[in-house]
Amino acid sequence: MPKCSNCGAHVTEQYKRVFADNTGTLYACPNCRSQRERYHGAGAGLRVEGEL
Repeated sequence: MPKCSNCGAHVTEQYKRVFADNTGTLYACPNCRSQRERYHGAGAGLRVEGEL
């Protein structure tokens, strides 16, 4: 089962396929980022507007 590289939480294959970057690396999951941040690319390692 895939894991978030930020916090180590398990995620589904489908979640990884949608939110990971092109190499399959997942940088954020529901445990460590908000839905808004993940929707705007945080899962793929993109900087999200308003991020500290």
